Amino acid sequence: MIKSSRFVRTLALALLVLAPAVACKQAPSKLDSVVANAKAPSGGNGTSTAQVGPGSGAPAEPAEDLDSHAILDRKDTAPEVQVKHVLLGWKDLSAAYRGHMDPRAEARTNADAAKLAREVLARAEKEPFDKLVEELSEDPGAKSGEPYTVAADTQFVPEFKQLALRLMLNEVGIVKTNYGYHVIKRVPPPPPDPLETADILARAGEPGPVSVQHVLIGWKGAPAARTATRTKEEADKIAKEVLDKVRAGGDMAALMKQYSEDPGSKDTAKAYDVAADTQMVEPFKKLSLRLKIGEAGLVKSPFGWHIIKRAPPAPPDALESADILGRQPVTTFAKVKHILLSYSETHGEDARGQKRDRATLEKLVKDTVAKLKGGAKIEPLMAELSEDPGSAKSGNSYDATPDAGLVKPFKDLSLRLNSGEVGVVKTEFGYHIIQRVDGMPGSAAGSGAGSAAGSAAAPPKPATPAPAKPAAPAEKPLPPPQ
Repeated sequence: MIKSSRFVRTLALALLVLAPAVACKQAPSKLDSVVANAKAPSGGNGTSTAQVGPGSGAPAEPAEDLDSHAILDRKDTAPEVQVKHVLLGWKDLSAAYRGHMDPRAEARTNADAAKLAREVLARAEKEPFDKLVEELSEDPGAKSGEPYTVAADTQFVPEFKQLALRLMLNEVGIVKTNYGYHVIKRVPPPPPDPLETADILARAGEPGPVSVQHVLIGWKGAPAARTATRTKEEADKIAKEVLDKVRAGGDMAALMKQYSEDPGSKDTAKAYDVAADTQMVEPFKKLSLRLKIGEAGLVKSPFGWHIIKRAPPAPPDALESADILGRQPVTTFAKVKHILLSYSETHGEDARGQKRDRATLEKLVKDTVAKLKGGAKIEPLMAELSEDPGSAKSGNSYDATPDAGLVKPFKDLSLRLNSGEVGVVKTEFGYHIIQRVDGMPGSAAGSGAGSAAGSAAAPPKPATPAPAKPAAPAEKPLPPPQ
């Protein structure tokens, strides 16, 4: 549900379109700083980095400045807004699209795009905005008709977010990103559904992470429930029945198996970790972060109804470096390399992990950590063992900062490691043996500079959330259920 199969696969504009998996990710769009086929580190300078966003895919020539500066200069921002947009690209931006540019944009110059963006802005004053989105937008994720929810911590490219959060209700503006010109309109939030548990949703949320299980019930016509055949009325009835059963103490695993349409969790009763910065559709995240342990509620998203129950936190894993994770962070920037190892129960895609049992995994993790602590170089072990296709063979590193787009456990451990130190943490991808490499003798990042590619540039200190999320340690986007 909340996540997709293990790695990002195919691009669909702003967020992503993925292989089968979940029901809680915002519909695909080009605004997320995640890119399809992202199998390279975020923030590293290696040539395989598949990053889309500021700093990648820059236009060959200066583009015409159409930004709504009067809006962007406003000091006041909304905590959260709902927006729709028309995205218009041009051929000089093709590198940012990694082969997935709309054919209309491929034939368009910047001058063509600027002229069209002005026309869209003028038409938005007198025509329905949804009509413009359907007719002209090159973001397939926007064409569902559902608005994007944008907040300060939403992982959209910064320029898009900066304009969206400064728009007044029903106001329209333009901003340029490396995807093109975005003509954005702030729209009213959709009205709540009477079946939603409004009393829980009205509470203040917590930062998380929290552990939740859910049952997904879609219906024909829900924007992201592409295979559902039941009516909304039928879905309402089932959702209410399932919620009543959960609240009466019903077995959540059995109810998920019987009713849920989330292929990522229905048969495994898998619980998802949800935090304020987790990339899931906002309604799912909002309810999850407002539930008490053992409590259940009901919320609607573009995927359908989610009956969500908060589970107790999972017990600590014996393989994890609890002593390091128990520290306060020791840095705000760490360059790290890792070895990803999975086993049969983590349901990974690597054939080695699929055949590996828990006992074999434990021995392999302990032996590998011992080698690294004994002075072995991590790069040969990465090439031999790691299941992260974005860094195993290349030896690439990841840049960890507090706002980097890395899955939280990976980031938490990375920022608590001292230079050269090794630790282990578990994510949904498997177990990560992480070594902090900046400051190590012989490292290109020895003085806080460089990368796996040997760059001498100073490490980034982003003022905005880090752009792309790497394949292995990143949060997995959620595609529509199949």
